[in-house]
Amino acid sequence: MITYDVLISGTGIAGLSLAIHLIEQQPDSKIILLTKDDPQLTNTSLAQGGIATVCNQITDSFEQHIQDTLEAGQGMCKRHVVEMVVKQAPRRLHELIKWGAEFDVDGEGKLALALEGGHSHNRVVHYKDKTGWHIQEVLWNRILNEPNVEVISNAFCMDILTNENQAIGMSYLLDAASEENRIYAKSIVLATGGCGQLFEFTSNPEIATGDGVAMAFRVGATITDMQYIQFHPTALYEKGKSNLFLISEAVRGFGGYLVNSQGKRFVFDYDTRGELATRDIVSEAICNEIKKATDGHVYLDLRHLNQEAFKNHFPTIYDRLKNVGLHPETDLIPIVPVAHYQCGGIDVDENGQTSVKNLYALGECSYTGLHGANRLASNSLLEALVFSYTASKQIIFNNNSTTQKFSPIQHSLLKLDGIIDPSVLTEFKNQLRSLMTNQVLHGSKEEKMNTMTQLIKIHTDLMECVDYCCRCKNCCELENMLQTAMIIINQSSMVLQSEKNKRNEYAFS
Repeated sequence: MITYDVLISGTGIAGLSLAIHLIEQQPDSKIILLTKDDPQLTNTSLAQGGIATVCNQITDSFEQHIQDTLEAGQGMCKRHVVEMVVKQAPRRLHELIKWGAEFDVDGEGKLALALEGGHSHNRVVHYKDKTGWHIQEVLWNRILNEPNVEVISNAFCMDILTNENQAIGMSYLLDAASEENRIYAKSIVLATGGCGQLFEFTSNPEIATGDGVAMAFRVGATITDMQYIQFHPTALYEKGKSNLFLISEAVRGFGGYLVNSQGKRFVFDYDTRGELATRDIVSEAICNEIKKATDGHVYLDLRHLNQEAFKNHFPTIYDRLKNVGLHPETDLIPIVPVAHYQCGGIDVDENGQTSVKNLYALGECSYTGLHGANRLASNSLLEALVFSYTASKQIIFNNNSTTQKFSPIQHSLLKLDGIIDPSVLTEFKNQLRSLMTNQVLHGSKEEKMNTMTQLIKIHTDLMECVDYCCRCKNCCELENMLQTAMIIINQSSMVLQSEKNKRNEYAFS
């Protein structure tokens, strides 16, 4: 039986930066990375904005970044975590630059700092409008040169293996293969991303199906605040599509307007900051306007901007608009809010440790207490960098000071001729997505209970199919989606009145 020091599920910024930290601190560490699809197909690679960091303490300050984060989180953040992340930010950014990342600079050669919604100052470090893609590429190229880091692509992680209430490994499937594989390690790390694919509209890639949360839930890990799903206000609306192209927050920071079908800039009716209010406020404003409209969307107005400057600053967005036949200099851009970021997740401490021994969670699948009820723009890549660093210290300490018992289990075979008809799974998935909307998360308890009843029925129907067929990769993924959806709706319906009062008190303080 081959064992590793650390097993990491996920190859976004959290998983890759953790692997690099581990190798830098303990070069002989044996690390294995499992990735659900292509290693570079991650939420990280799609992040357009950047990393929120205080770079100039004359015009900005840690305290102001902390306050902006707390305000965005509506009083639901853990202040000591916010302080830790914000104060570590400059060091983690310089570390990333040391690893090879480059960021845009101004005319004086200093880091160019963008303004995004909810921030009181320009403090977002970026690489044009594809910061995540650039970071993903830099980290991945670094990992490829590490001889002690092994990568298994297209590995669907099924379950966390445990012994005596501690995590000891993970089971997984390779593509459509029938053999269930198992890997054992001293420390197991979930860096599996979010759950956007559960929803009617999302900016997330197809792999974002809540797998980490579902796996952690099944082994008894604490799951916290899953009701706080952040909807990004501006995704390019294309009729008949659910995976929508994100138009960065920074476009509104650059001067873009939001208008309804009458051409009115309506967000000022909801918040004095207008388009630069936090994402939850802007998303709610858009949803309210959509209810009044007949075409199912509102518009982003870029016609008044300097078009050459817009094209140079947002080349990816500009090209996408052109490719779908939209001309930002003359056309209004149709947009809708989309499920974008999971603020809650697997509960962890300041070192990424879950409530299950030797099991860690990093990045979007985790709940650290940084984001509260609503994430401040460009704090997510920062969170992953900070917690991968603190987790690396804890993992090395624990691995060097504890003895782990492994109990290998024989591999099982799935009968490929007995899998569920893919069209049946697609229908179940479509039913799930039709139920999971922004409106139901903000609806009445009765609406949520009705949604829960329907989710339970879909899950029951799926399990009846499993009784007659084997659990294939697509079946396991759908089961994860349904379990995560039920956790979201359950926690959403159980929000205490005192918590609501706390958020209201914070909003008016």
